[in-house]
Amino acid sequence: MQTIAGDSRLKRFIEHPLTERVIVALIMINTLTLGLEATPSIEAQHGIWLSWIDRIIVALFVVEIGLRMWVQRLSFIRDPWNIFDVGVVAVALIPQTAAFSVLRALRVLRALRLISRVPSMRRVVTALLAALPGMGSIIALLALVVYVAAVMATGLFGQNSPQFFGSLGASLFTLFHVMTLEGWPDVARAVMVDAPWAWVFFLIYILISTFAVLNLFIAVIVNAMQAQVENELEESQASQTREMRRLFEELTVEVKALRGALETRAPPA
Repeated sequence: MQTIAGDSRLKRFIEHPLTERVIVALIMINTLTLGLEATPSIEAQHGIWLSWIDRIIVALFVVEIGLRMWVQRLSFIRDPWNIFDVGVVAVALIPQTAAFSVLRALRVLRALRLISRVPSMRRVVTALLAALPGMGSIIALLALVVYVAAVMATGLFGQNSPQFFGSLGASLFTLFHVMTLEGWPDVARAVMVDAPWAWVFFLIYILISTFAVLNLFIAVIVNAMQAQVENELEESQASQTREMRRLFEELTVEVKALRGALETRAPPA
């Protein structure tokens, strides 16, 4: 019984909102220290202190994950976010020897623990993952549009503007640049010197690739986020319904027991 009571207190401590806020604060502090260590002037003056702060925070992360593993038992590994936390923290525990020196740069991945600790961030990432199948189809469509446009542009403008459309590879890179709307007027004006009608090609290409296909990404992501919010709302309502039903059943049992006790004590007529 003492073990069960201890586990219950430990679970309340781990899941307490104040504990969650402390962990989030530690993640933010660790993110800041990692950034300061990447600044040569600051690292040269305060590198020892920053290193000790980093080690203390990593130790606290290990303790926090260990306590969650102890409390949640097998349910711990069923949560993908817990596995994510373990992997991110485990990188910091690998010895920084010559063979694993590249892993030192991966320490900043600990900043991504904010995603698993902040519900709003976790909701966005979950929605993005749910939108991946739909985004795959849009990416394929966009790649097809860019490829067809690149083949056409190579044939139409390759001789006049070889720096932009001299080969298929150059055309693909130029059209990707144009699709981002970064400096595309300069490319268009350079091509229009020898092909004044080229604005028609660029106008149609931008309308299709940027304003039509790329906006489909936003539509898919928004739809996935809306579905995620609706699922969470349904789960919350179902949980509340189950809790109310449980309380009603307990109240019914207690009322029946009280009625039985009153009938037993009632004097005969």
